Amino acid sequence: MISKQPTVSRRILNILGPFLGLLLVIGLFSLSSTVRPYFLTGQNFKIIFTQTVIVAIGTFGMTMIIVSGGIDLSVGSAVALTSVVGAIALSNGHSAVTAIIWTILSGALIGLINGIVIGGFRMMPFIVTLGMMGIARGAGKWLSGSQTVNIPETTPVNSLMALSKPTQLFPLPMGVWITAALAVLMVIVMRRTVFGRYLFAIGANEAAARLSGIRVRLQKVIIYTVAGLFFGLSGLMQLSRLTQGDPTVAIGLELDIIAAVVIGGASLNGGSGSILGSMIGALIMAVLRNGSNQMGWPTYMQEIIIGVVIILAVGLDKMRQRSRTA
Repeated sequence: MISKQPTVSRRILNILGPFLGLLLVIGLFSLSSTVRPYFLTGQNFKIIFTQTVIVAIGTFGMTMIIVSGGIDLSVGSAVALTSVVGAIALSNGHSAVTAIIWTILSGALIGLINGIVIGGFRMMPFIVTLGMMGIARGAGKWLSGSQTVNIPETTPVNSLMALSKPTQLFPLPMGVWITAALAVLMVIVMRRTVFGRYLFAIGANEAAARLSGIRVRLQKVIIYTVAGLFFGLSGLMQLSRLTQGDPTVAIGLELDIIAAVVIGGASLNGGSGSILGSMIGALIMAVLRNGSNQMGWPTYMQEIIIGVVIILAVGLDKMRQRSRTA
Protein backbone atom coordinates (compact mmCIF):
# COMPACT_ATOMS: atom_id res chain seq x y z
CA MET A 1 0.00 0.00 0.00
CA ILE A 2 2.83 2.40 0.83
CA SER A 3 4.55 1.84 -2.52
CA LYS A 4 1.38 2.78 -4.38
CA GLN A 5 0.81 6.04 -2.54
CA PRO A 6 3.26 8.15 -4.62
CA THR A 7 1.60 6.91 -7.80
CA VAL A 8 -1.82 8.00 -6.54
CA SER A 9 -0.40 11.37 -5.50
CA ARG A 10 1.14 11.91 -8.90
CA ARG A 11 -2.15 11.07 -10.60
CA ILE A 12 -3.98 13.60 -8.44
CA LEU A 13 -1.29 16.20 -9.16
CA ASN A 14 -1.53 15.53 -12.91
CA ILE A 15 -5.30 16.09 -12.76
CA LEU A 16 -5.23 19.17 -10.55
CA GLY A 17 -1.99 20.63 -11.93
CA PRO A 18 -3.52 22.35 -15.00
CA PHE A 19 -6.35 23.82 -12.89
CA LEU A 20 -3.86 25.14 -10.34
CA GLY A 21 -1.79 26.61 -13.17
CA LEU A 22 -4.83 28.39 -14.58
CA LEU A 23 -5.74 29.80 -11.17
CA LEU A 24 -2.14 30.91 -10.68
CA VAL A 25 -2.05 32.80 -13.99
CA ILE A 26 -5.41 34.47 -13.30
CA GLY A 27 -4.25 35.36 -9.79
CA LEU A 28 -1.01 36.92 -10.99
CA PHE A 29 -2.76 39.25 -13.42
CA SER A 30 -5.37 40.07 -10.78
CA LEU A 31 -2.70 41.41 -8.43
CA SER A 32 -2.46 44.63 -10.43
CA SER A 33 -4.98 47.15 -9.09
CA THR A 34 -5.08 48.93 -12.46
CA VAL A 35 -5.76 45.74 -14.46
CA ARG A 36 -8.07 43.93 -12.03
CA PRO A 37 -11.24 46.03 -12.69
CA TYR A 38 -11.03 45.21 -16.41
CA PHE A 39 -9.52 41.71 -16.20
CA LEU A 40 -12.02 40.11 -13.82
CA THR A 41 -15.14 41.01 -15.78
CA GLY A 42 -17.68 39.05 -17.80
CA GLN A 43 -16.78 41.12 -20.84
CA ASN A 44 -13.12 40.13 -20.62
CA PHE A 45 -13.81 36.46 -19.96
CA LYS A 46 -16.08 36.38 -23.01
CA ILE A 47 -13.09 37.61 -25.02
CA ILE A 48 -10.83 34.99 -23.39
CA PHE A 49 -13.26 32.14 -24.13
CA THR A 50 -13.60 33.33 -27.73
CA GLN A 51 -9.83 33.60 -28.14
CA THR A 52 -9.46 30.06 -26.77
CA VAL A 53 -11.67 28.45 -29.41
CA ILE A 54 -9.14 28.12 -32.24
CA VAL A 55 -6.37 26.73 -30.04
CA ALA A 56 -8.76 24.51 -28.05
CA ILE A 57 -10.21 22.82 -31.14
CA GLY A 58 -6.67 22.32 -32.41
CA THR A 59 -5.73 20.62 -29.13
CA PHE A 60 -8.39 17.95 -29.70
CA GLY A 61 -6.50 16.73 -32.75
CA MET A 62 -3.06 17.34 -31.27
CA THR A 63 -3.94 15.46 -28.07
CA MET A 64 -4.75 12.35 -30.10
CA ILE A 65 -1.52 12.68 -32.05
CA ILE A 66 0.71 13.28 -29.02
CA VAL A 67 -0.95 10.53 -26.96
CA SER A 68 -0.23 8.13 -29.82
CA GLY A 69 3.43 9.15 -29.78
CA GLY A 70 3.41 11.54 -32.74
CA ILE A 71 3.64 15.26 -33.41
CA ASP A 72 2.22 17.64 -36.00
CA LEU A 73 4.01 20.87 -36.92
CA SER A 74 1.74 21.69 -39.85
CA VAL A 75 -1.27 22.86 -37.82
CA GLY A 76 -0.75 26.59 -38.30
CA SER A 77 -0.32 26.21 -42.05
CA ALA A 78 -3.32 23.87 -42.21
CA VAL A 79 -5.48 26.45 -40.42
CA ALA A 80 -4.36 29.15 -42.86
CA LEU A 81 -4.96 26.96 -45.92
CA THR A 82 -8.38 25.74 -44.79
CA SER A 83 -9.50 29.29 -44.00
CA VAL A 84 -8.51 30.30 -47.54
CA VAL A 85 -10.42 27.33 -49.00
CA GLY A 86 -13.56 28.34 -47.09
CA ALA A 87 -13.18 31.99 -48.09
CA ILE A 88 -12.77 31.13 -51.77
CA ALA A 89 -15.87 28.92 -51.64
CA LEU A 90 -17.95 31.70 -50.08
CA SER A 91 -16.58 34.41 -52.39
CA ASN A 92 -17.48 32.26 -55.39
CA GLY A 93 -21.11 32.15 -54.31
CA HIS A 94 -21.30 28.71 -52.69
CA SER A 95 -23.57 28.21 -49.71
CA ALA A 96 -22.29 28.41 -46.13
CA VAL A 97 -22.87 24.66 -45.69
CA THR A 98 -20.78 23.86 -48.76
CA ALA A 99 -18.00 26.19 -47.62
CA ILE A 100 -17.97 24.64 -44.15
CA ILE A 101 -17.74 21.13 -45.59
CA TRP A 102 -14.91 22.09 -47.93
CA THR A 103 -13.04 23.85 -45.14
CA ILE A 104 -13.20 20.90 -42.76
CA LEU A 105 -12.53 18.27 -45.43
CA SER A 106 -9.49 20.16 -46.71
CA GLY A 107 -8.07 19.85 -43.20
CA ALA A 108 -8.88 16.14 -43.21
CA LEU A 109 -7.07 15.79 -46.56
CA ILE A 110 -3.92 17.33 -45.08
CA GLY A 111 -4.17 14.94 -42.14
CA LEU A 112 -4.77 11.98 -44.46
CA ILE A 113 -1.62 12.76 -46.43
CA ASN A 114 0.38 13.11 -43.21
CA GLY A 115 -1.04 9.84 -41.90
CA ILE A 116 -0.34 7.89 -45.09
CA VAL A 117 3.27 9.06 -45.25
CA ILE A 118 3.88 8.57 -41.51
CA GLY A 119 1.98 5.31 -41.08
CA GLY A 120 2.38 3.80 -44.53
CA PHE A 121 6.04 4.64 -45.11
CA ARG A 122 7.09 4.71 -41.42
CA MET A 123 8.60 8.16 -41.67
CA MET A 124 9.22 10.42 -38.68
CA PRO A 125 6.21 12.62 -37.86
CA PHE A 126 8.49 15.57 -37.10
CA ILE A 127 10.01 15.56 -40.60
CA VAL A 128 6.79 14.78 -42.47
CA THR A 129 4.72 17.49 -40.77
CA LEU A 130 7.59 19.97 -41.01
CA GLY A 131 7.50 19.44 -44.75
CA MET A 132 3.70 19.70 -44.79
CA MET A 133 4.01 23.01 -42.94
CA GLY A 134 5.68 24.52 -45.99
CA ILE A 135 3.48 22.72 -48.50
CA ALA A 136 0.20 23.82 -46.90
CA ARG A 137 1.38 27.41 -46.41
CA GLY A 138 2.52 27.60 -50.02
CA ALA A 139 -0.72 26.05 -51.27
CA GLY A 140 -2.71 28.65 -49.35
CA LYS A 141 -0.73 31.49 -50.93
CA TRP A 142 -1.11 29.93 -54.37
CA LEU A 143 -4.89 29.53 -54.06
CA SER A 144 -5.36 33.08 -52.77
CA GLY A 145 -2.81 34.72 -55.05
CA SER A 146 -0.87 35.72 -51.90
CA GLN A 147 -3.75 38.00 -50.92
CA THR A 148 -6.52 37.96 -48.35
CA VAL A 149 -9.86 36.65 -49.60
CA ASN A 150 -12.84 38.58 -48.25
CA ILE A 151 -16.17 36.85 -47.66
CA PRO A 152 -19.73 38.25 -47.79
CA GLU A 153 -20.79 40.02 -44.62
CA THR A 154 -24.16 38.27 -44.60
CA THR A 155 -22.82 34.70 -44.54
CA PRO A 156 -23.80 32.63 -41.47
CA VAL A 157 -20.13 31.64 -41.11
CA ASN A 158 -19.40 35.07 -39.63
CA SER A 159 -21.82 34.43 -36.76
CA LEU A 160 -19.78 31.51 -35.40
CA MET A 161 -17.32 33.81 -33.62
CA ALA A 162 -19.37 37.01 -33.48
CA LEU A 163 -19.54 38.80 -30.11
CA SER A 164 -23.12 39.79 -29.40
CA LYS A 165 -23.66 41.95 -26.30
CA PRO A 166 -19.88 42.35 -25.90
CA THR A 167 -20.17 44.00 -22.46
CA GLN A 168 -21.71 40.85 -20.92
CA LEU A 169 -20.47 37.29 -20.44
CA PHE A 170 -23.57 35.77 -22.01
CA PRO A 171 -24.52 34.97 -24.67
CA LEU A 172 -21.26 33.32 -25.67
CA PRO A 173 -20.43 32.91 -29.38
CA MET A 174 -21.62 29.73 -31.07
CA GLY A 175 -17.98 28.68 -31.54
CA VAL A 176 -17.50 28.45 -27.77
CA TRP A 177 -20.46 26.11 -27.40
CA ILE A 178 -19.30 24.00 -30.35
CA THR A 179 -15.90 23.69 -28.69
CA ALA A 180 -17.47 22.63 -25.38
CA ALA A 181 -19.65 20.02 -27.10
CA LEU A 182 -16.70 18.61 -29.02
CA ALA A 183 -14.68 18.45 -25.80
CA VAL A 184 -17.35 16.27 -24.17
CA LEU A 185 -17.48 14.06 -27.27
CA MET A 186 -13.70 13.68 -27.35
CA VAL A 187 -13.51 12.80 -23.65
CA ILE A 188 -15.90 9.92 -24.37
CA VAL A 189 -13.94 8.87 -27.47
CA MET A 190 -10.58 8.96 -25.67
CA ARG A 191 -11.72 7.12 -22.55
CA ARG A 192 -14.67 4.94 -23.54
CA THR A 193 -13.99 3.61 -27.05
CA VAL A 194 -11.72 1.03 -28.63
CA PHE A 195 -10.18 3.75 -30.77
CA GLY A 196 -9.23 5.68 -27.63
CA ARG A 197 -7.63 2.62 -26.05
CA TYR A 198 -5.65 2.06 -29.24
CA LEU A 199 -4.31 5.63 -28.99
CA PHE A 200 -2.87 5.07 -25.53
CA ALA A 201 -1.60 1.60 -26.39
CA ILE A 202 0.30 2.81 -29.47
CA GLY A 203 1.77 5.75 -27.59
CA ALA A 204 2.82 3.68 -24.58
CA ASN A 205 4.52 0.93 -26.59
CA GLU A 206 4.06 0.76 -30.34
CA ALA A 207 5.84 -2.60 -30.71
CA ALA A 208 3.67 -4.20 -28.03
CA ALA A 209 0.56 -2.70 -29.61
CA ARG A 210 1.50 -4.22 -32.95
CA LEU A 211 2.14 -7.63 -31.39
CA SER A 212 -1.23 -7.49 -29.62
CA GLY A 213 -2.99 -7.27 -32.96
CA ILE A 214 -3.51 -3.52 -33.35
CA ARG A 215 -3.08 -2.40 -36.97
CA VAL A 216 -0.73 0.43 -36.06
CA ARG A 217 -0.23 1.76 -39.58
CA LEU A 218 -3.96 2.00 -40.26
CA GLN A 219 -4.57 3.57 -36.86
CA LYS A 220 -1.98 6.28 -37.54
CA VAL A 221 -3.69 7.15 -40.81
CA ILE A 222 -7.01 7.41 -38.98
CA ILE A 223 -5.49 9.45 -36.12
CA TYR A 224 -3.93 12.06 -38.39
CA THR A 225 -7.02 12.23 -40.61
CA VAL A 226 -9.38 12.79 -37.67
CA ALA A 227 -6.94 15.34 -36.26
CA GLY A 228 -7.00 17.07 -39.64
CA LEU A 229 -10.78 17.40 -39.33
CA PHE A 230 -10.27 19.35 -36.12
CA PHE A 231 -7.56 21.50 -37.70
CA GLY A 232 -9.96 22.25 -40.55
CA LEU A 233 -12.60 23.25 -38.00
CA SER A 234 -10.03 25.55 -36.37
CA GLY A 235 -9.51 27.06 -39.81
CA LEU A 236 -13.26 27.63 -40.08
CA MET A 237 -13.24 29.45 -36.73
CA GLN A 238 -10.27 31.49 -37.89
CA LEU A 239 -12.19 32.43 -41.03
CA SER A 240 -15.21 33.44 -38.96
CA ARG A 241 -13.12 35.49 -36.57
CA LEU A 242 -11.28 37.45 -39.27
CA THR A 243 -14.17 37.39 -41.79
CA GLN A 244 -11.57 36.69 -44.45
CA GLY A 245 -9.20 33.96 -45.56
CA ASP A 246 -5.59 34.91 -45.02
CA PRO A 247 -2.72 32.59 -46.04
CA THR A 248 -0.32 34.38 -43.68
CA VAL A 249 -2.25 33.85 -40.42
CA ALA A 250 -1.67 31.27 -37.66
CA ILE A 251 2.13 31.40 -37.88
CA GLY A 252 3.36 29.68 -34.73
CA LEU A 253 -0.12 28.41 -33.83
CA GLU A 254 1.22 24.87 -33.69
CA LEU A 255 3.52 25.89 -30.82
CA ASP A 256 0.60 27.30 -28.82
CA ILE A 257 -1.38 24.10 -29.40
CA ILE A 258 1.49 21.77 -28.51
CA ALA A 259 2.28 23.84 -25.41
CA ALA A 260 -1.40 23.72 -24.36
CA VAL A 261 -1.48 19.93 -24.70
CA VAL A 262 1.75 19.48 -22.72
CA ILE A 263 0.70 21.97 -20.03
CA GLY A 264 -2.49 19.92 -19.77
CA GLY A 265 -0.52 16.85 -18.74
CA ALA A 266 0.25 15.05 -22.00
CA SER A 267 3.67 13.51 -22.51
CA LEU A 268 5.68 14.19 -25.65
CA ASN A 269 6.84 10.57 -25.37
CA GLY A 270 3.25 9.40 -25.87
CA GLY A 271 0.94 7.23 -23.81
CA SER A 272 -0.62 9.91 -21.59
CA GLY A 273 -2.82 12.97 -21.95
CA SER A 274 -6.39 14.17 -21.61
CA ILE A 275 -8.82 16.41 -23.44
CA LEU A 276 -9.79 18.24 -20.24
CA GLY A 277 -6.14 18.98 -19.46
CA SER A 278 -5.55 20.24 -23.00
CA MET A 279 -8.60 22.52 -22.72
CA ILE A 280 -7.23 24.01 -19.51
CA GLY A 281 -3.85 24.41 -21.20
CA ALA A 282 -5.52 26.32 -24.05
CA LEU A 283 -7.24 28.58 -21.51
CA ILE A 284 -3.91 29.26 -19.81
CA MET A 285 -2.40 30.34 -23.12
CA ALA A 286 -5.39 32.61 -23.83
CA VAL A 287 -5.26 34.15 -20.35
CA LEU A 288 -1.54 34.82 -20.73
CA ARG A 289 -2.07 36.69 -23.99
CA ASN A 290 -5.11 38.55 -22.71
CA GLY A 291 -3.46 39.51 -19.44
CA SER A 292 -0.34 40.68 -21.26
CA ASN A 293 -2.48 42.95 -23.42
CA GLN A 294 -4.27 44.27 -20.35
CA MET A 295 -0.92 45.05 -18.76
CA GLY A 296 0.09 46.98 -21.86
CA TRP A 297 3.12 44.82 -22.53
CA PRO A 298 4.53 45.07 -26.07
CA THR A 299 4.15 42.22 -28.53
CA TYR A 300 7.78 41.12 -28.21
CA MET A 301 7.31 40.73 -24.45
CA GLN A 302 4.28 38.53 -25.02
CA GLU A 303 6.28 36.38 -27.44
CA ILE A 304 9.05 36.00 -24.86
CA ILE A 305 6.52 34.96 -22.20
CA ILE A 306 4.89 32.39 -24.48
CA GLY A 307 8.34 31.05 -25.39
CA VAL A 308 9.23 30.66 -21.71
CA VAL A 309 5.92 28.88 -21.09
CA ILE A 310 6.65 26.43 -23.90
CA ILE A 311 10.08 25.65 -22.42
CA LEU A 312 8.55 25.23 -18.96
CA ALA A 313 5.88 22.94 -20.41
CA VAL A 314 8.51 20.67 -21.92
CA GLY A 315 10.45 20.81 -18.66
CA LEU A 316 7.36 19.74 -16.72
CA ASP A 317 6.93 16.85 -19.13
CA LYS A 318 10.51 15.73 -18.46
CA MET A 319 9.95 15.98 -14.71
CA ARG A 320 6.82 13.86 -14.98
CA GLN A 321 8.75 11.24 -16.96
CA ARG A 322 11.50 11.11 -14.34
CA SER A 323 8.98 10.78 -11.52
CA ARG A 324 7.33 7.84 -13.28
CA THR A 325 10.63 6.00 -13.66
CA ALA A 326 11.83 6.82 -10.13
